[in-house]
Amino acid sequence: MKTSARNFIKCKVKEIHQGIVSAEVVLELADGQQIISIVTKNSVEDLELKPGMQVNAIVKASSIMIGTTD
Repeated sequence: MKTSARNFIKCKVKEIHQGIVSAEVVLELADGQQIISIVTKNSVEDLELKPGMQVNAIVKASSIMIGTTD
């Protein structure tokens, strides 16, 4: 697979919450932190995503926001 994205994060599919059109895929990083990806239901089927599966989260963003905890 080739992509222009530079940010690959190795993770594991923890949970998949299917909706009618889209699905929320909960990904778990090696340190236990989680990130969530919203993908189409067809993508879940095409990629044959299942809990426990090792995947790469590929981050492609034009900006990153920063927040503080005052």
